[in-house]
Amino acid sequence: MTYKRYKIALIIRVITLFLLLTALAFSLVRLDAQEISPLKTILAIFLAAISVYSVLDLFNFIFKRFSEMDDFFESIKYRDFSRHFNETYGAEDIRILHKHFNNVNKTIVQINKEKEEQHLYLKKILELINTGIIAYNIESGNVLWVNESFKKTLNIPSLKNISFVEKRNTDLYRAIFMTDHHDETHISVNISNEKTKLLISSSIFLTKEGSFKLIVLQNIDETLNKNESEAWKKLLSVMTHEIMNSIAPISSLAETLQSKVALFIEDSNENPIDMSDLDIGIESIKKRSEGLLKFAKTFRSLNKITKLNLSKISVADLFETIKTLMLPSLESKDIKLLFKTENPELQIEIDIYLLEQVLINLILNAVEACKDRLDSKVIITAQKNIDGKTIIKISDNGKGIPNDVIENVFVPFFTTKKTGSGIGLSLCKQIMLLHKGNILINSIEEKGTSVKLIFNN
Repeated sequence: MTYKRYKIALIIRVITLFLLLTALAFSLVRLDAQEISPLKTILAIFLAAISVYSVLDLFNFIFKRFSEMDDFFESIKYRDFSRHFNETYGAEDIRILHKHFNNVNKTIVQINKEKEEQHLYLKKILELINTGIIAYNIESGNVLWVNESFKKTLNIPSLKNISFVEKRNTDLYRAIFMTDHHDETHISVNISNEKTKLLISSSIFLTKEGSFKLIVLQNIDETLNKNESEAWKKLLSVMTHEIMNSIAPISSLAETLQSKVALFIEDSNENPIDMSDLDIGIESIKKRSEGLLKFAKTFRSLNKITKLNLSKISVADLFETIKTLMLPSLESKDIKLLFKTENPELQIEIDIYLLEQVLINLILNAVEACKDRLDSKVIITAQKNIDGKTIIKISDNGKGIPNDVIENVFVPFFTTKKTGSGIGLSLCKQIMLLHKGNILINSIEEKGTSVKLIFNN
């Protein structure tokens, strides 16, 4: 709009000047060709004056607008975006031009503000991360930017120029600033009289202010120590959890046997003890103790196991062993534990001790889900499907597993329990994978959960 108004005004002035100059030239020719009269002389002078005025007006018109644009570009050159151009005074096209100038300045100010906010945001993020970062001028050594993590890693209170590090620790200065680390490199440096391992990388970038070097480093010792400490805490929690899972039924069974023996000693005639029950109980304790010992050894090197101690086991015998172990501890909880198998002769080839651990874990999970619910029951079934695969299924009518949790139940150390280790189901899956089988979970909230152990043999 401004450009069109300016163009029309300029064209009118040019045409007017052209007509005046034409009329003036014509008058001068007539004066030269005919007799000079006072009237014609006055007319020629009048036309000449108007022509001079039109020339000056055209010059002023063009000069004024170029001057306004020159002022605007001058303010841009010196980054003076705070200047305000008057939008209420002067010619209409100039006022409109001023309005556009002000809009450009406002836009640039807004862009600069957003860039500054992004810069502060990025700077804050870089300050919070544990990785040390520094950027400095290669020629002068002046530090462009450095975060607190970098200064903390090198034990330096402040850093304006890298020459400060050279004066303080020459070897450290050479290892970090004078050596190029285009690829990530592990270096060992002496910081505060202690050997420290660092992971370091560097790159060079160019700007109009000069060449700069960016260095990124991380204290590996600190990270490894922290990870190792966390791993030990988790390992201790896991071992405690799994050992307690096996000790609890053993302890309960032993207590039951002890009470029977005590009654026998007190009055052997009135309370005769069933020696077969005693033998079965002791045998169960012996087998589970052996299984617990093997579990501890297996857990220590589970990822290194390449061969299982496989044997053909009757599913009915397996269920009987688990029933003997688990029933005493469930009697006081009012939870029914039921075992069913379609074929009493059904057999599977498994590592008996490891699979017992899987079943104990899954039954205890089911019992926990059924806690404080009416008519609670846990049902363990075994059958062959149409593909000839043996499936052991553990079902409960407990509270179920939420949809947002069920996807993570096999992730190591993931748990929703306050006292859980998050390793039980993960370990069950690993044991099933060692058997070249699989484990699947189905759950409906407030209705129950079923876990299938699928064996290919």
